[in-house]
Parts: sequence; structure tokens; C-alpha cells
Amino acid sequence: MEINQREINEIVLLDIAGEIDLYNAPEIKDIINKLVEEQKYNVIINLEKVTYIDSSGIGALISSLSNLKKYQGGLKIINVFASVRKVFELTKLTSFFEIFDSEEEALASFK
Repeated sequence: MEINQREINEIVLLDIAGEIDLYNAPEIKDIINKLVEEQKYNVIINLEKVTYIDSSGIGALISSLSNLKKYQGGLKIINVFASVRKVFELTKLTSFFEIFDSEEEALASFK
């Protein structure tokens, strides 16, 4: 898994590529915890290049969202495709997470 971090108008975007599984899911939580320490509470996670996510990956996203909400922040998810979208639908997390089809829509939703 590879994570690239960028920032637009105080909103942090994490572009993730590869597989999110038991072995690397904690890395996502670590990054979110560091952002919270830096008082950056609005995060967009781009799953466009994620080919697989398991329950620990989903758990890391849920835990990250809960952590950000403690500080009136938010976590939006963009570009969820194919098998990864199916995992979100099967676990009924499409209603738990705010999922957008584009970066622009997700950025606008923070306003």
C-alpha cells in the first residue's frame, strides 16, 4: 500500500494505492492520528487506486472517522470502485460514510 498526502484549503487528501489489509491498515490510523495532533480534522480519502480492502481496512476507516468527529472534523471517501465498493455496500457502510464520486464534490461538502 502506498499513501500520498496533499492539502487543499486546509483539507488533507490521502491518495491510497494498492491493498488495504490487516498488515497495513494501522498505517491509515497512524496518519489520521498525526493529522489530529497537527489539528487537521478534515480529511478526504481517495480510494481510486485501491484494489482490495478487508475488514481491518474498513475498521481503520471507521476508527479514523470516529477520531476526527471528536474534533468536529470529518472524513469523506472518494472514487470507490468495483470490488471495494461492493465491500462498502455489503457492510452497509455506504450510509455511514459520506462517499463522493469526485474530489470537487467532497471538497465542496466541507463548506
